[in-house]
Amino acid sequence: MISVPFSALEVAMVQTGARAVDTLKDTAEFARRLEDLGYRRLWYAEHHHSPAVGAFPPVVLTAHAAASTSSIRLGSGGVLAPNHAPIMLAEQFGTLAGLHPGRIDLGIGRGPGTFDEATALALRRGAGPTTDDEYGGDVAATLRFLVDEIDLGTLPEPWLPASSTAGAALAAEVGLPIAFAHHIRPDNTRAALHHYREHFAPSRWCPRPRVLVCVETVCAETEREAARLTGPMDVIKAGLLVGRGDRPFPTPEAAAAHTFTAEETKALAAFHAHQAYGSPETVAQRLADVVTVTGADELMLVTPVYALADRLRSYELVKDHVMLPAAA
Repeated sequence: MISVPFSALEVAMVQTGARAVDTLKDTAEFARRLEDLGYRRLWYAEHHHSPAVGAFPPVVLTAHAAASTSSIRLGSGGVLAPNHAPIMLAEQFGTLAGLHPGRIDLGIGRGPGTFDEATALALRRGAGPTTDDEYGGDVAATLRFLVDEIDLGTLPEPWLPASSTAGAALAAEVGLPIAFAHHIRPDNTRAALHHYREHFAPSRWCPRPRVLVCVETVCAETEREAARLTGPMDVIKAGLLVGRGDRPFPTPEAAAAHTFTAEETKALAAFHAHQAYGSPETVAQRLADVVTVTGADELMLVTPVYALADRLRSYELVKDHVMLPAAA
């Protein structure tokens, strides 16, 4: 059993043949069930113009889930700074923190949230990709607005989501807890977290280095069932390897019939080696290895499987077989 707290990242996969609104309706049930299971926090990621991922603004889902739950922490993992004015982020999440004291997190990320260039340009009002300095300025401005103009008696807890050493360096510089995207760039995890801990500067937000590591996790009763559930996301990842972010999220049956190239198979196997898929025993060992290697203070699981029932079952199995009861 693993003693660190467990949390979840929701990416709201849109099932083939379903409407995005159906996925949206599932989010409240998902939040309530995770709260019942004892997960510490639930975050929502910002995405745009993807047939596989619902483009539901994190602030809206955070508000919706907060109204449907009573104790689980909720927030963005992350909301993407280049797409928003800093004062608006501060106002939105500051207001949520006032309405739901002690329960709101504000993860301020960097990426565009889309693979479509036209969508990225529209989000940024024609501006190109943000620079390191611009991103750092947006993070600093958002934190400043929270303190100077938005404080409603309680503040959201700010986090810096990162997938690179550059992001880890910014988290260390401004003194924020880091949420590292091991589920995106596992090859960067060790070096980035080492830099973060070595260069961390204490702040009003965080007195010492604090590390959350996000791991792609699919847990099922058997290895075979976990592999079946993992298949649809493997198809999406294979598309990303060749620059295709426009694939819909397939059914497990369609994914099982998909033919991967030798290059895709090799890349997926290398990625899988750093994540946690399989039976409860396998997942427990994989997650324990991640904690040992990274020194994570908290694990966040992302489980991009096709059906809500299967996704919830994965979190239930982790709760029953991996989470130490005292951490719930």
